[in-house]
Amino acid sequence: MVGVGEQLERCAASRGSPRGPAPLERAILGALVYADLFDYPLTLLEIHRYLIAVPASLLEIRTAIARSKWLTDRIVERRGLWTLRGREHLCELRSQRAAAAARLWPHALRYGRILAALPYVRMGAVTGALAMDNAEDGDDIDYLIVTAPGRLWLCRAMVIALVRWAARHGIALCPNYFLSERALALEDRNLFTAHELTQMIPLFGGPIYQHMRAQNAWTARFLPNADGPPWSAEVVATGGRWIRAGLEAIGRAPPGAWLEAWEMRRKIRKFSTREGGEVRFDPDHCQGHFDGHGQRTLAAFAERFHRLCL
Repeated sequence: MVGVGEQLERCAASRGSPRGPAPLERAILGALVYADLFDYPLTLLEIHRYLIAVPASLLEIRTAIARSKWLTDRIVERRGLWTLRGREHLCELRSQRAAAAARLWPHALRYGRILAALPYVRMGAVTGALAMDNAEDGDDIDYLIVTAPGRLWLCRAMVIALVRWAARHGIALCPNYFLSERALALEDRNLFTAHELTQMIPLFGGPIYQHMRAQNAWTARFLPNADGPPWSAEVVATGGRWIRAGLEAIGRAPPGAWLEAWEMRRKIRKFSTREGGEVRFDPDHCQGHFDGHGQRTLAAFAERFHRLCL
């Protein structure tokens, strides 16, 4: 099987022929195949944003769909949503999940305001299913957190305390990715990571979000139309800034560095007993994706995209 990266290269470099689909047709199908892995049909605007490997305008996409028998044999529109043929039931499922997401967003914003007030937190964004309004009641609220350099593990400890407090109130917070400000350029450069970056909804720390996107300009190779966030919430931190500033000043003293090193060693020792997945633990990273979700998604995309392109 051709790897995902090589498939995208071929899609971007191919010139099309009377016997096969043009690059734009493949790119449109690719966007819908990827979304289908998450049972998620797309609007035309979303197809445009998440078009794979080939930059194109909304008009070019609309025209390609209208004129391509190759595409219309494989995709279908229902109530303004596009999906793979045989998957039309997902249009109703999207409505149900959007309603569930609407019930989760107030909690995501409320706890986002608290996160913004914690010492050493510099940026926070909602990721995962909720970022796409593709959630179900009771789902975790996933966050990516950017921290001050040298205090990632102390910051994480405070965030986990908030997670436990929220759980007592029936809210499942899942801050599953921590980065320090000096580690914004991501090493995993693939379609899955590009989607996670371009789908996430920044809640606070807008300048750092912009810097992170600039540090990961490689995402344009995979999703050339996905510039900036889908939308931005910009919550205001709960609590006084002077309290956070005071706590951070205390934490800059020598005992703070000792506590940071102790907490990092303690947690890495614990995490090292678990195997597999996409993980990285060091002074600037706490990535605990033990289930290997990204690699499984890429493998599933490669298989389905290849099969539907035949």
